[in-house]
Amino acid sequence: MATSSSLLLKNGTLLMHKEDDHVEPIKADLLIIGNKITDIQPHLDAPGVDTVVLDCTGKLISPGFIDTHHHVWQTQLKGRHANDTLLDYIPKGNSTGALYNAEDVFWGELGGCLEAIDSGTTMLVDHAHITHGPSHVPKAISATVTSGIRSIFGYCDTSNVTSWSPLTFAPATPDYFDSQFADLANQQPFGDGRVQLGLAFDSFFLPKEIVIERYQRARSLGIKLVTSHYVRGAIIGQHSLVELLKSYGLLGPDILLSHASNATSEDAALLAKANAHVSATPDTELQMAHGFPVSFRDDLHALCSLGVDCHSNNSGDILTQMRLALQAARGSYNQSFVDAGKNPNFVKHTVEAAFNLGTIKGARAVGMEGQIGSIAVGKLADLVIIDGESPATICAAEHDPVAAIVMHASVRDIETVIVDGKIRKRGGKLLAVQGPAGENLQWKTVARKLMESRLRIEAEYRKIDMKSATTRIMEVFQMKSENFVDSL
Repeated sequence: MATSSSLLLKNGTLLMHKEDDHVEPIKADLLIIGNKITDIQPHLDAPGVDTVVLDCTGKLISPGFIDTHHHVWQTQLKGRHANDTLLDYIPKGNSTGALYNAEDVFWGELGGCLEAIDSGTTMLVDHAHITHGPSHVPKAISATVTSGIRSIFGYCDTSNVTSWSPLTFAPATPDYFDSQFADLANQQPFGDGRVQLGLAFDSFFLPKEIVIERYQRARSLGIKLVTSHYVRGAIIGQHSLVELLKSYGLLGPDILLSHASNATSEDAALLAKANAHVSATPDTELQMAHGFPVSFRDDLHALCSLGVDCHSNNSGDILTQMRLALQAARGSYNQSFVDAGKNPNFVKHTVEAAFNLGTIKGARAVGMEGQIGSIAVGKLADLVIIDGESPATICAAEHDPVAAIVMHASVRDIETVIVDGKIRKRGGKLLAVQGPAGENLQWKTVARKLMESRLRIEAEYRKIDMKSATTRIMEVFQMKSENFVDSL
């Protein structure tokens, strides 16, 4: 890890946001001192002999990508959900967090954070429903700090599994939850300010007065973001979470809803009035029958950002989510013309709009647009350097840099990642991180620990009657069996 006090990026193409969110590429040098961008000029000299100079000739310099919904602990479950619906995922993925011990959480969280950095994500919102013991969250936060990423760690009132035969959940919040949450809130931020505490809350089955008390207490502790899942449909139900939050007096600019699948027009109006935001996660939404992603929906697009959701199921990078969101929305718009035997005269949605979902609009969703999400003097130095001369990006980077990123680039083209002024990936390779005890952790070491952890978790997983567990999930969530069909 580079720890120099200054970095100079020479001869690159900077992707600069204007006030109207239009992205303008400019050829310029960029100087970082400490953790902030301090100067942008056509020609800059290194301010000192210790300045690290990066030759960015032929490179694109983008704001770091922002992932606003991710279950980062799930690394050991990767590959498990490739053909799963949401109903399959809940017991096979979400609930099997109960099989993790605290060490499993550390390595899963570290692996997820490092995968995100490797793909150019510099900031994420972690919906951390892994609170299965008093040591789990401290280990997860320790891993997040170790990785070097910027994060809002969403402390979650997770439903604890007390038995797998039959699947049974604890009837109440664990005894340690409230005191640990308060202690962590008082200790934050962590990792030189990179890691803030948030609240991840999905326990809307609780009585109204308890829900209100949880939100009010979080806000009184200085929590700046509360995130919740909202998926109207056969799994969770057809009620409006937005209207519920409004009726409880809780809807505000610190609210971030993941998915908002099948949200009503009334929901959209209430969210806009409250300046609340949405994280769309196209990969899981399209696969797991959440409903069509809302990222380009006319009444929600202004409030939207992008998330990965489950890197156990799909790609862990925002590049993929940008492209999938864009092309899915284009296909949906075009189909009505095709069905009518017509052809549209223009493509409705643009690559620039997709790029903004993963950058400046992600920053707005977490209330940090003054610090991250775009390149500007005074902002935090969270940057991605992309090879503009790779087989994927060649020519596109010169013609339209934004199109090169959204339509052509992949993780392979992410050459350098800078978070908070520190180089975390260079020359296409993740740099080693410093572990909690000061140890030097190369990716190979992390990978070995993850594989050992996966084997232990998988051995426990194979003891579970997952068919019975799925039936119990339907009972617990009061799902109607007639809503689950093989075909229409």
